[in-house]
Amino acid sequence: MRVTRESLIRIAKETAQERAYNDPEIIAAYLTGSLLNVEPMLGGTADIDIVLVSKNTPTKPREFVKLTPDFHLDISRRGKDEFKNPRELRGDPWLGYEMYDPMLLYEREKFFDFVQASLRAGFEFEQPPLMLQRCRKLLAHARQIWTDLTEVEGQAGPAEIKKYMKSLYHAINTVAEITGEPIQERRLLLELPFRAEAAQNPGLSIGAYGLIGANQVSVERMAAWLGDWKSAFKVAGENPAVDLRIHTTRLNYYEKAIKAILDGENPQAALWPLLSTWTFSAEVLQGDHLGFWQSAVNELGLGENFQERVEGLDQYIDEIEILLDGIAAANGL
Repeated sequence: MRVTRESLIRIAKETAQERAYNDPEIIAAYLTGSLLNVEPMLGGTADIDIVLVSKNTPTKPREFVKLTPDFHLDISRRGKDEFKNPRELRGDPWLGYEMYDPMLLYEREKFFDFVQASLRAGFEFEQPPLMLQRCRKLLAHARQIWTDLTEVEGQAGPAEIKKYMKSLYHAINTVAEITGEPIQERRLLLELPFRAEAAQNPGLSIGAYGLIGANQVSVERMAAWLGDWKSAFKVAGENPAVDLRIHTTRLNYYEKAIKAILDGENPQAALWPLLSTWTFSAEVLQGDHLGFWQSAVNELGLGENFQERVEGLDQYIDEIEILLDGIAAANGL
């Protein structure tokens, strides 16, 4: 089966129209994510990110629908109330970018143009005041999570590593949003060097790689972990308590992307999707599956030496704060 960006977009439109036809609650649908890019595939896989907007608050915020082993629908639901103050969305680091330039798939009520017009009013969205507002929100979230981590004693487990990576994820995307939209998980460390360079601070890319332990292990070692990672993913995917992202439909989506990055020019960037999904899985695992994850985490310097990494994360967030302050001063803000 030949799959192209165009054929995936066609599936997105057909899906949105079908869902809206069968559900009068849906007032609009739009496409976001990697399919908006010219090259959406990574490792020959991609998902179709569709957002359905409902009249009322949805009861099921997210679902995954398998199309083939390599392609699936990632359907998110939002209530109309989330868009009632569109001008405020300009300062939202996630929803602001999501609504700034998506592809409209379906509309029952005229709401889409109004929201976008408010977001784009006066070409202010990408200017320093709003950019800094979004960045500071992201960094404040990173700092808040970091504060919780300072109370952790001893060896870190899955819950602590998950928090650590969430804080680092927000910090990295603070750097990304200085010059553009946030980076999603599979491509996070792939795109970070370019974003840090564009922000005129390439050291922030080197720092992030160090904080996750990418300089601690070889490419061969990461490749050797894939068997244990895959087993953990499969077992965890059957547990209803696992993080929503660990869904059996998404196994190839992650595995083939990780392998493609390992075979590419920047193989250390594979560590983010590998470790983040392994950590989500480890939260609901026991026995050998948990032990294999813990062993890998220790090799990365994130287990037994966790507080040293938390201190490093503190310094990393400080560096980004200094960068934002410099941009503010340069623009008289």
